[in-house]
Amino acid sequence: MSQSVAPTPSLSAEVCVVGAGPVGGTLACRLAQAGIRTVVVDRAALPPMERPDFDGRAYAVAAGSKALLQAAGLWAVLPDAPNPIMDIRVSDGRLGRPASRLFLHFDHRQAGQDAGPFGWMVEARALRVALNALLNRLPALTVFAPAAVSVERHADGAVASVAGGPSIACRLVIAAEGRESPLREAAGIPVTRLPYRQTGIVSAISHALPHHDTALEHFLPGGPFAQLPMAPSPDAEAGGAANVSAIVWTERTPIAERVLALDDTRFAAEIARRLGGHLGAVHTVGRRWRYPLSALLAHRYIDTRLALVGDAAHGIHPIAGQGLNLGFRDAIALSDLLIAASRDGADLGAPALLRRYQARRRPDNLLMLAATDTLDRLFSNDSQVLRAARDIGIAAVHRMPRLKRAFMRQAMGLGGG
Repeated sequence: MSQSVAPTPSLSAEVCVVGAGPVGGTLACRLAQAGIRTVVVDRAALPPMERPDFDGRAYAVAAGSKALLQAAGLWAVLPDAPNPIMDIRVSDGRLGRPASRLFLHFDHRQAGQDAGPFGWMVEARALRVALNALLNRLPALTVFAPAAVSVERHADGAVASVAGGPSIACRLVIAAEGRESPLREAAGIPVTRLPYRQTGIVSAISHALPHHDTALEHFLPGGPFAQLPMAPSPDAEAGGAANVSAIVWTERTPIAERVLALDDTRFAAEIARRLGGHLGAVHTVGRRWRYPLSALLAHRYIDTRLALVGDAAHGIHPIAGQGLNLGFRDAIALSDLLIAASRDGADLGAPALLRRYQARRRPDNLLMLAATDTLDRLFSNDSQVLRAARDIGIAAVHRMPRLKRAFMRQAMGLGGG
């Protein structure tokens, strides 16, 4: 007697997003808010909904990216108020010596009448809590996590099969799984990688004096050192911390390994050596995070029924703090195209639509990769000739209002003008 086999359950959706990180999750929420039936699959479990402990990680969300988070519904459900970045001070120096007297100061008020803060510091845990809440709340959105997925793509559609779950028929698959994207590899999309032989150190400090919503970018021979203003924290240390900043510190890898092995007191002392005394006494809070640094650029962002976003498409040096914001710009461009196509009743995975997405995003990302790579090579050295040239360049930009305004609007994600 033959035995019947239960049919594989199936779902239909317009879009399947693989990866529920900040870029993939935000993009999925944006599409679902517009009524586009979307499925999200992530190989990792979503972190617990309970408020996690303070860990020192935070995102610098540019002004242009805030609009995406608002449209996705995430900004309104952040559990903690983000801290604005109102001013940015850029300086050049050498370890243990005063910064050059030639500096560059960006004041948000000089960026134009429509410009508010340069951006906002959003704790990583706050964005994760907001994402988790919304991913499970939107009617047009279905989430599978943790779950493995296999994808078949063909000219007239795609099928994403969740291991132990349904098969999802969709018009478009979006790869948002990070730098080692399996979907990108399966599509045979080549990538260019640039190793930097540097390590990024991410941590946080509490400090005696207020930061006045000002960020510092201090260029040192080993790499840039950034201090970014965070909101007061009730749990960064016992009794709370009124003055908190994130530290993003690039160092040559052998030195970074030695620094990361220091105890808290000596680690704080090394931060203070690079920071200067304008924030008073500093104490480390949260955890220390290390990230090997390299650049990556996919040679194409699209394939049949496939689009790459965020780190699956590109990765840049953190020298300008724009990595996540480039991913958010991908999400803005792709969601705008998809929402417009949905309103017109068009195919959301059509080749022409995907080509428009690539044309909008790849040149911008390539330009940013080239700019950050050049900046790192120009500033992460101790050449006396280059030091003199870049100090003069910094001072010159400080005295050229139109060029300075263009730089500020680019940093804000508002474009030129």
